[in-house]
Amino acid sequence: MLSYSIRRLLGAIPTLLILIALAFFMIRVAPGGPFDAERALLPEIEANLRAAYHLDEPLYQQFLRYIGGLLHGDFGPSFQYRDYTVTELIMAGFPVSLRLGGGAMILALLFGISAGSIAALRQNTRTDYSVMSASMTGISVPNFVMAPILILIFAVYLGWLPAGGLGEGSPRNLILPIISLALPQIAYISRLMRGSMIEVLRSDFIRTAKAQGLPPHKILVRHALKPALLPVVSYLGPATAAIITGSVVIEQIFSLPGLGRFFVQGALNRDYTLVMGVVVFYGVLIIAFNLLVDLAYAWLDPKVKYS
Repeated sequence: MLSYSIRRLLGAIPTLLILIALAFFMIRVAPGGPFDAERALLPEIEANLRAAYHLDEPLYQQFLRYIGGLLHGDFGPSFQYRDYTVTELIMAGFPVSLRLGGGAMILALLFGISAGSIAALRQNTRTDYSVMSASMTGISVPNFVMAPILILIFAVYLGWLPAGGLGEGSPRNLILPIISLALPQIAYISRLMRGSMIEVLRSDFIRTAKAQGLPPHKILVRHALKPALLPVVSYLGPATAAIITGSVVIEQIFSLPGLGRFFVQGALNRDYTLVMGVVVFYGVLIIAFNLLVDLAYAWLDPKVKYS
C-alpha cells in the first residue's frame, strides 16, 4: 500500500501543475487588473507597483516565478490586503472553512447513512418513500436557495439562530451554514446507501447469517454495513469537492471569514495571488482526500488489493 500511495502522489503532480497553469492563465485573461480600482494613482506610481509585483514581466516569466515560489512554500503577497501574505490569509480563513466543511461532511455521513439504511431495511414502505422523496427534494434544491430559506425561518421568523457572521466563535453561528451545506450531500448519500444496502442484504452471506439465527441488528452492523459503505466511500471524493465549492457561496451568504469569502473577494478585486493560493490549496486538499478514499477501500473490502 505504501508503494501505491507513493505512485499516486507522484501521479498527482502533473494534475496539480495543469490546475495551476489553467488557473494562472485564465485569471489573467479576465478583463481588469489588481490596481484598476486605484485610478487616482499617477501612471508612474502604478508602473512602479506593477514592477514591484513583477506584473510588467511576460506571462511565461511570471508563471515560472510563481512555480518557483510554490516550490519554496511561498504563495506570494496579496495585491489587495497589502499587510498580509497569501499564506497568512489562507491560515486565517482555513480554520473557519474546516469547521464548516468538516461539520457538513460529518452531518451528511451520519444522517445520509442512517436514512439510507432505514429506507433499505423498510423497502417499498412509507418510510422508504418518505426518505427517497426528501432525498429528491434535497438534490433538486441547491444550497444557495436553501440557505436564505433557513435564514428566513430560523433567524428572522423564529429568532432561534443568528442570521450570519461568526460572532465570538459560538457554535450557534455555524449551525445554519453547516445544515445548508450538508443537505444536498445527505440526499445523495442516503440514495447511494439505500441502493447499496438493498444489494448487500440480498447477498448469499447475508442469507447465511440469517440462517444461523443472528439478530437483524448484528447482521446489519457486523456483516452488511462495511460492504454497503463502498459506494458511499467512493462518493466522498466528489462530495468533498462539492462541499468545498459550495462553501464559497455559503460563506458569502452567511458572511463567514473563510477561504471561500477570500476567494470571491480576490476574484472581484483581481487579486491574482490570493485566487491562485486558494485554488492551489483546495486542489491539494481534494487530491489528498481522494487518495485517502482509495486507501479506505482496503479496510472496507479485503478483496481490494493494491499492487
